[in-house]
Amino acid sequence: MKKIIIVFTLVSFFAKADEGMWMPQLIEALNFQDMKKNGFKLTAEQIYSINKASMKDAVAIFGGGCTAEVISTKGLILTNHHCGFSSIAGLSTVQNDYLKNGYWAMKPNEELMCPGLTVTFIKRIEDVTAKVMGSIKSAFSEIQKDSAIQSNIKALEVAAKKDSHFDSFIRPFYYGNEYYLFVVETFKDIRLVGTPPESIGKFGGETDNWVWPRHNADFSMFRIYGNKENKPADFNQENIPYTPLHSFPISLKGVEKGDFTMVYGFPGRTQEYLTSYAVDLLINQQDPLRVSLREKRLNILDADMKKNDTLRLMYTAKYAGVANYYKKWSGEMLGLQKSDAINKKKKQEADFLALVASDPKKAELYKNLFAEFKRTYADYAPLSKQYDYFTECLWGVEAFRFTANFTVVFNELRKKQAGKDNKFETAFKDNKPAIPFKNFNKETDRKLCKAMLEVYVANTDREFMPRFLDSLLNVHNGNVGALTDFLYNNSSFVDNEKAKIMFADFEKNAALYERDPMYLLASSILVHYQKTVLPQIGYYDRQINELQKTYMKGLMDNVKDKKFYPDANGTLRVTYGKVADYQPKDGVQYLHYTTIDGMVDKNKTGLEDFYVKPRLLELYEKKDFGQYADKNGKLHIAFTGSNHTTGGNSGSPVINAKGELIGTNFDRNWEGTMSDVMYNGSFCRNIVLDVRFTLWMVDKYAGAGYLLNEMKLVK
Repeated sequence: MKKIIIVFTLVSFFAKADEGMWMPQLIEALNFQDMKKNGFKLTAEQIYSINKASMKDAVAIFGGGCTAEVISTKGLILTNHHCGFSSIAGLSTVQNDYLKNGYWAMKPNEELMCPGLTVTFIKRIEDVTAKVMGSIKSAFSEIQKDSAIQSNIKALEVAAKKDSHFDSFIRPFYYGNEYYLFVVETFKDIRLVGTPPESIGKFGGETDNWVWPRHNADFSMFRIYGNKENKPADFNQENIPYTPLHSFPISLKGVEKGDFTMVYGFPGRTQEYLTSYAVDLLINQQDPLRVSLREKRLNILDADMKKNDTLRLMYTAKYAGVANYYKKWSGEMLGLQKSDAINKKKKQEADFLALVASDPKKAELYKNLFAEFKRTYADYAPLSKQYDYFTECLWGVEAFRFTANFTVVFNELRKKQAGKDNKFETAFKDNKPAIPFKNFNKETDRKLCKAMLEVYVANTDREFMPRFLDSLLNVHNGNVGALTDFLYNNSSFVDNEKAKIMFADFEKNAALYERDPMYLLASSILVHYQKTVLPQIGYYDRQINELQKTYMKGLMDNVKDKKFYPDANGTLRVTYGKVADYQPKDGVQYLHYTTIDGMVDKNKTGLEDFYVKPRLLELYEKKDFGQYADKNGKLHIAFTGSNHTTGGNSGSPVINAKGELIGTNFDRNWEGTMSDVMYNGSFCRNIVLDVRFTLWMVDKYAGAGYLLNEMKLVK
């Protein structure tokens, strides 16, 4: 009886309702019956197939870290406004501010090419564990194992894309217990079709970020172009819209509480199987430090961005990037504390040891496992703090990050001057900025530098600082303000006029520029951390990964009636759940949806984050909601679901039981950000833009209803 109770405890801890990010090619074996029980109406092959067109062929990696879905037979794709944000900002100028005003192409030749933007589809997924691990011998050291694994991975990736236009990559799963190969097709000619103004796409701003209820139309539309053979090609006026293997039909029926929902996308990173020692470090050191450092940077950026539109455009994307994880980490701490995560993890560990105790061999194998975790994290914690002061504090200064890149340029130049093979021209071209600087303001960065150096100096022993920084502090009598002014007043790298002269004849006077004070400090910081902290971080990361690999294998081998899903790692996943409301705290109950009424009410507060253009308010007063209104006559904006999502799922299609698009995933609730570490089905919620509001915006607000003609709308 005791053993049965232990197994049930473990299963109940790991297998909560709606939890899991499942690999689509394994859905039929692992989850399909459960999906059917929850209401799914289609077949597993309609989700993923390598022989027939399936949903996977309409789901793509958008840029470097989001998801998009194909919604027409002419390559039209839908993603989030915040996913398209950097591309939209890159196309914007003060004269043509597409971020502020929105943009809609009314005919094909008005669609705007987005330099550098890519869209990638998965062609097939293959288990290559045996091939990756085949040459690994038990006598190998950890370094030898890593080297052999990486060599095998590289060879398999090269073989997979030989003589084809496809690319490939291999990712580890379950902490390296398994490996999978992904063969992909990447399109490079991507054009902006339409975006709402920022006031609507980002309605609520940072006030509402990671928060429910939400009222922003977080979407943008792009189109994929290929050559006449329907294959990827660089931008060319002769390219034609891509014809997809599959595009999602769009439901106009709306959703009800309890309806089946499926999110199909590319979640970035989760760590669901961390131990109590890792969660303790996260809650009590890492998250609080990172949050405090980002808060200081945000306060400075916010004050400067309010001065004029030029500064606002310069820093709007950067501000959003800093703010995103500032708020995410804040919510993560709250959710984990609310869920008593450390103690729950400790109980899980104790239950695991009890489970294997009856088998002497297993008991011996795992008896020291958690003691090793404890020792390793104790050694790792001070290094983690140093690393965070490097990445979140010093490297929060753009001038440091930018000038440190020139270490490569100077190294390649020395090779050239010595008559050796070199890549100087390429390195110089890749690192030389456009003059005048497009998205950099010297005085704003000066403020950031002073603030970050003050925090760093106050919290770092001088003996652990980069030597050049220590020397500069001595020269300036510990006065960080004077030190900062010295750097910004005398560096050619951060001054438009000086930089113009420097880059005009860089090679001739390189010896002078290599003594630039900003470069000397930035490069010394980089070298210091590369030599002292990063190798030790890497060492302990490998130790922790090996311990996690052992723990993960122990769980999968011993908890027989549990189906374990792998942590997110930027690869294609399916998660399913229900449309669901939730109770964030005692006495508060949130509905599962919001309407345009809430947007208008927020607008009436007069707060800057809740501004909307008069056009939307005019449409609201007319109540011209057309076929996009719910059955109660209300125009819904967003809804919440119990799907297990994370970063990277932004822009993912949210699909009903019939495989129809009902919305676009764009966020999680604040308390639910803890789901990267521990999912709690009672309050972890994904936030979805109702596709009916998207279509209303396209049709009624933007007047681009012609786009609906290429979509399949299901009434």
